[in-house]
Amino acid sequence: MTTNRQKITLWEFFQSLGKTFMLPVALLSFCGIMLGIGSSLSSHDVLTLIPFLDNTVLQLIFTWMSKTGSFAFSYLPVMFAIAIPLGMARENKGVAAFAGFVGFTVMNLSVNFWLTAKGILPNGDAALLKANNVQTILGIQSIDTGILGAVIVGIIVYRLHERFHTIRLPDALAFFGGTRFVPIITTVVMGLVGLVVPLIWPFFAKGITGLGWVINSAGNLGPMIFGTGERLLLPFGLQHILVAIIRFTEAGGTMDVCGHSVSGALTIFQAQLSCPTTSGFAESATRFLSQGKMPAFLGGLPGAALAMYHCARPENRHKIKGLLISGVVACVVGGTTEPIEFLFLFVAPVLYLIHALLTGLGFTVMALLGVTIGNTDGNVIDFVVFGILHGLSTKWYWVPVVAAIWFVGYYAIFRFAIMRWNIKTPGRELESRDAEKSIASAGAGKSGYNTPAILAALGGSENISSLDNCLTRLRLSIVDMSKVDDAVLKANGAIGVVHLNAHSLQVVIGPQVQSVKDEMAQLISQPA
Repeated sequence: MTTNRQKITLWEFFQSLGKTFMLPVALLSFCGIMLGIGSSLSSHDVLTLIPFLDNTVLQLIFTWMSKTGSFAFSYLPVMFAIAIPLGMARENKGVAAFAGFVGFTVMNLSVNFWLTAKGILPNGDAALLKANNVQTILGIQSIDTGILGAVIVGIIVYRLHERFHTIRLPDALAFFGGTRFVPIITTVVMGLVGLVVPLIWPFFAKGITGLGWVINSAGNLGPMIFGTGERLLLPFGLQHILVAIIRFTEAGGTMDVCGHSVSGALTIFQAQLSCPTTSGFAESATRFLSQGKMPAFLGGLPGAALAMYHCARPENRHKIKGLLISGVVACVVGGTTEPIEFLFLFVAPVLYLIHALLTGLGFTVMALLGVTIGNTDGNVIDFVVFGILHGLSTKWYWVPVVAAIWFVGYYAIFRFAIMRWNIKTPGRELESRDAEKSIASAGAGKSGYNTPAILAALGGSENISSLDNCLTRLRLSIVDMSKVDDAVLKANGAIGVVHLNAHSLQVVIGPQVQSVKDEMAQLISQPA
């Protein structure tokens, strides 16, 4: 891979930052399922309904699942502090991750020093500790800066890593040079940052609280604003920023759960899930979570896929059937919507805008109906684990009703629009060559994609200055964008190609993007 580095723009920086959130969020999703299954199958209501589960061995297993699943939520900030430099660093990623942990710990130790010097610590006055937002973090009494504090640590550590991981010191100090210098300078810088945090953090907290007030003051339109905004930011890869703010900061609400004050919609839901004395889930938190996605994910987008199938030319339907079915499965089972959304995003942006508005409307409708299904993905797994298994109190029975309505609505809107304005969705071309070539190339590698052809369509190894991926996309920095052939990329399985600027490119692959990226990185590393 060429060593030329284009200076990244602010837009690209935030895209890269949002991409790093996926590592802890993926673990959160899995741990949430573990916690959900364990807590639901050991609850009094389920044991009354299914008595044979009230078995010592089974209950020990379910308790173990709950304890294991709670890990990610207990150590969420430190995971973000590690994941951000790990994901953003271009080289020596392990050193960057290690420095992330060092920086987060040192910052909290420095804050603890400041609180002790001010006489706030040690103190057993619960009111004083709460007034200063003091919590125990990694065994350290410190100001709870939450996810935002961890993000700040991660960004600072990333910048320190990029600046100093190749530093050359005088011979007498050479042992401390290079990558070894990164955690050293991190310790010094984050120690100083920790002294500043108590002075500036109240202003950050007020800003986040203000954002939460704006969203919550919108009443039942708040979830719609959030749901629509998330969909509109998705094509640009910036949706993770908005999602993280609502899920993990005061903008998503604050609540006392099991004697602890927790902030963020997802954090509140998971705290209630693991609290044995909590009955039911807070509607104020779940209205921003999985339940809001379910009308569009379980009903709407499958309806849109069926409309695209019926609108395709009869001779092309067999060619696009696999493409649409795989997209529906990814959406319904995995909660990954881009394989379907990118089939109409570029050919009919107005349809995507309607989809974004209907997704947001789904959030509001589920909130109005009093549904309380949490977690992150909005797929059928969340529906079963966090809806059905937790009994009728979650009002899960509204999900299939609303999803059916969304299915019919999407199908009618998409079919009318495609036929009325002759929108070129898959299969409506005179010759569906792209779909045919994509299917013909399937199986070329373990990923199921013809990775050498994709690399060639990107202009070859020498045309790629950096390569990474997020949940469904390859994210690349390109030397010469004129060498990129969008048509060939789509002919070899790419769902969409997004040109952000003269050097930044995203290729939408779908759920197998990690395998494609790994195969491409291996090809790039091989000698010419």
